Amino acid sequence: MNRFKHHFLSNPLSLVLSLLVLSGCAIVAEQQFSQWYGPEKVVERTVMVVSDTEPEFYRDIKPIVDSRCVVCHGCYDAPCQLKMSSFESIDRGASKDKVYDGRRLLAANLSRISVDAGTTEEWRQENFFPVLNERQQTPETNQRASAIYRMLQLKQSHPLPADDILPDSFDFSLNRKQQCSKIEDFDSFEDSYPLWGMPYGLPAIEKDKQRLLEQWVTNGAKAVYPGVAPSADQLIVDDWERFFNGKSNKQQLMSRYIYEHLFLANLYFSSNKNRIGEQREFFKLVRSKTPPGEAVEIIPSRRPFDDPGGPVFYRLQRVKSTVLVKQHLPYLLDEQRMERWTSLFLAPEYSVSSLPDYKPETASNPFETFKQLPVDSRYRFMLDEAQFSIMGFIKGPVCRGQVALNAINDHFWVVFIDPDMSKRYISAEFLSREAGNLRLPAERESNAWRPVSAWMEYSTLEKNYLRAKKAQLDKMLMAGNKVDSSLLWDGNGSNRNAALTVFRHNDSSSVIQGLVGDTPKTAWLIGYPLLERIHYLLVSGFDVYGNVGHQLLTRLYMDFLRMEGEYSFLSLLPNDVARRELDFWYRDAESKVDIYIQDLLSRREETSGIKFKTDNPKQELFELIRADFGADVIADDVINRRPWKVDVQPYQRQLQLLSGVQGLPLEHLSEQSIMRLTLADGSVKLVSLIRNRAHSNVSELFGENKRLKPKEQTLTVVEDVVGAYPNTFYDINETDLSAFVEAVSQLASEQDYHDLVSSYGVRRGNKNFWAFSDDIHRQYLKSHPIAAGFLDYNRIENR
Repeated sequence: MNRFKHHFLSNPLSLVLSLLVLSGCAIVAEQQFSQWYGPEKVVERTVMVVSDTEPEFYRDIKPIVDSRCVVCHGCYDAPCQLKMSSFESIDRGASKDKVYDGRRLLAANLSRISVDAGTTEEWRQENFFPVLNERQQTPETNQRASAIYRMLQLKQSHPLPADDILPDSFDFSLNRKQQCSKIEDFDSFEDSYPLWGMPYGLPAIEKDKQRLLEQWVTNGAKAVYPGVAPSADQLIVDDWERFFNGKSNKQQLMSRYIYEHLFLANLYFSSNKNRIGEQREFFKLVRSKTPPGEAVEIIPSRRPFDDPGGPVFYRLQRVKSTVLVKQHLPYLLDEQRMERWTSLFLAPEYSVSSLPDYKPETASNPFETFKQLPVDSRYRFMLDEAQFSIMGFIKGPVCRGQVALNAINDHFWVVFIDPDMSKRYISAEFLSREAGNLRLPAERESNAWRPVSAWMEYSTLEKNYLRAKKAQLDKMLMAGNKVDSSLLWDGNGSNRNAALTVFRHNDSSSVIQGLVGDTPKTAWLIGYPLLERIHYLLVSGFDVYGNVGHQLLTRLYMDFLRMEGEYSFLSLLPNDVARRELDFWYRDAESKVDIYIQDLLSRREETSGIKFKTDNPKQELFELIRADFGADVIADDVINRRPWKVDVQPYQRQLQLLSGVQGLPLEHLSEQSIMRLTLADGSVKLVSLIRNRAHSNVSELFGENKRLKPKEQTLTVVEDVVGAYPNTFYDINETDLSAFVEAVSQLASEQDYHDLVSSYGVRRGNKNFWAFSDDIHRQYLKSHPIAAGFLDYNRIENR
């Protein structure tokens, strides 16, 4: 019996007060709590040393929290904003305010850890409440007044039911109503939700790990300062900070451009390749009020191009939080990179007469802000790491990308215009002339009003730009320069960023190198203006805390960018084929694609100079691209590419058959699955199964389910981890793989799927779930020592 209940039973007055608590009188509850445990006051938990027998956060607790807690509490969508990816975020606590709220009329207050408030005391002023004890510092109170301790105890007292499927009392929907109970209300929470102990909807933490966590909380939840050892690469950090903080206008404008593109990157040095796990070092490029040599003092702006309000110094700040796949965008800084950027931005002969301002209407438009930087240099900078450039709007801190992602198909390929070819009709003069038509919604900042009328304005601007772009293309055609595969950037024969595959997993997505999967319905051809606008719409310019108008306008504008990329790709196909493809891609769509249809109908001559030989020009085009680019740029996809290769290993033959499952059987399969495949020789492969839903079109804002085409959906099978949010885990031996493939191909009902997962799956409640999870992460880190991070388990299904 807990202390609350004992006190109430022995004191009638307290029993009366308890009724007030249950009726929502939080003030009385807090008064009672203060009476028994003392007033609430922020506790200083960092110490200089702890004994060897006393648990310490970084040494003993962080590995447990990372593998058992951060997998659900790591990003903006962490329940109750309780992020556990750093000691500071645990000490900050939780909040009842939502980051994801598609209905808010005003932009929300920012709550980025270590940016928008510096101390726990400041977070208390921002309505964050503690999950560790902040009352009397005694062992008993550290337990009774800690939500973390009570949540762990609740799971021990009420373990998960033994059934395969957890009861309906668990709500795993992303937009579920959250129960963000303060410690004063915890008794009521326990009574109402006895099965909701932590980890929520997953097995209890192993007893030895739980004892260590409980002992840490009981002892006051201490962490040794500073927690992270000084960087082993400080001299390299110093070199890069000197590079980024040059005095000339040319250097300052270059650094601003690089920062606005890399502010989400987890930067690392060559030395990182020899480190594993927690030994890895990553850095953020930040804007600081202080120069190199002093402590970093971050400028806390909503967007990277907001007015800093004073001098700016670009600094490298060590990443101390846990590396999560959904936020991890690794980017290498080495001598070759510095030489490359020097050749792009500093060596060319041009002048920067004055530095641009930070007014929203100009700072949000890179074609205005950076018009003094060579266009070719900007484009090559983005192309060098094109996967990173595209991945920015798919990963990053946003976590849920539904706003932008329901504007793209579930599976498509991306190729790029060669920089040398781009200069023929997208010149610096052209971009300067069209900069006004290339304005972006971020100019309206985070409180956008009348988004539909604003969209109409941007629609007019887009049409103006497309007409100007078409006129440039017509000049090329009149000169006899038709569009063929020479238009495409081949990665200079070695850069695998030249061809990319994008997968959408409902409200998240993935970008991988190569042309992976069978030939998709759509593809994008991207040049510099489009690539830059994608970044400034969805990365630099997007505010997850913005109001409903900002988010809606971003989604509507994204339609322009998708259609522009798709239409550029269609220019490589014969006119009649392009018309058929466009009709198929936009079945039942509204009239917003009229400008493209009219252009196709008005074409008097072919734009494509490719001599196609088959009755499937789209597939033929991609085979031509593979041949032109070569295997060093586009690795062969032996699992999904048709016709299948025959000289593969036996398990790969089964995976080929699995990738051939299409249509209605896939309707029952989850969107994103990870398989641990144990081969006959004992080696282990991690395999991703990606269900690609099909749509009649993706140009509509609402009613997506009505536009799904179940008979057209496909399955892509990848020998790697794809995505950050697995829905289902499978654990399969090679000897059972053929039976698994057969079962997937025969799925016809939810019962069939239930049987499939019962035979081969590792469900939420599986008693071996955590051991399986640890091995998945171990295998992932082994195969990708730089790119790997912790997966997110918020989307694991319960069926």
